[in-house]
Amino acid sequence: MRKSQRWSRTMLAEYEIFVRALEEGSLSAAARRLDLSPAVASRRLARLEDRLGVRLIERTSRRLAPTEAGRLVYERALQLLDGVEDLEAQVSRRTTQARGLLRVTAPTSFGRRRLAPYLQPFLELHPRLTLELNLTDAFVDLMAEDVDLAIRIGTWDAENPAMHRLAPNRRILCASPDYLARFGSPDTLDDLRDHAQLAAENQSLWRLLGPDGPVTFRAKSRVRTNSSEVARELTLSGAGIALRSTWDVGEELKDGRLERVLPDYQGSPDIAIFALTAGRARSEARVRAFIDFTAALYGDVPQWDR
Repeated sequence: MRKSQRWSRTMLAEYEIFVRALEEGSLSAAARRLDLSPAVASRRLARLEDRLGVRLIERTSRRLAPTEAGRLVYERALQLLDGVEDLEAQVSRRTTQARGLLRVTAPTSFGRRRLAPYLQPFLELHPRLTLELNLTDAFVDLMAEDVDLAIRIGTWDAENPAMHRLAPNRRILCASPDYLARFGSPDTLDDLRDHAQLAAENQSLWRLLGPDGPVTFRAKSRVRTNSSEVARELTLSGAGIALRSTWDVGEELKDGRLERVLPDYQGSPDIAIFALTAGRARSEARVRAFIDFTAALYGDVPQWDR
């Protein structure tokens, strides 16, 4: 029995480095993710190819690619490894201690306002884990940038296993009392076209849900900026009307620094706050722990909407 266990564990380790090397794009990146030295990772891959008698990976100019045999082995090995992880998660009831390096990226403003101030309990709960948090509004390719998880705000797809819903993202049209006192409040979407509109680049297509159903409004922002935070501050200063998420302006709406405009309209409800994972990272204890923590932190009715 002991000999069989050693043989099985060795095989699993070899298949794991092969699968991870393809997903990470390089053997060195796979070794880092599995806390192995490059030499150990290389030996495991070589043993697997020797035992199977075929070459599984070939190098291109940019990253590793599977051979024809490698594609078949990858698909079956992925099923095998996922099955083992699912079994362990069920048996242990997900009590595996999260540890190692967890790489997370999030939008700048959301990460600063709604994530960073609340991470201390998560770090205290997982003392063997190191968190690397990168805040950026640029698109991040998780595989290319070696990132475990990205918090995204966008169209939610319940059928995508890489997406993990964290919270709803309610968006409303709003302006400052000063702006409304000077220019009045629009009564219709057509009236809105005569007002100053504020939106960051790539956020000027306002998908709304109104009394007559979905409608799209293309905002012509008075100020061109690549920063959503700049658009937010301009709205607070009285420069125009904006479509903002309540996680971003919830306190300002409550204390009267902003007022809702065209209350019969709100942002499309299919936009949500979710975690996006790459490859098999979603099965790792540290990734699962972070998803569970943030989902519980926000909930179906986040604090900013209460």
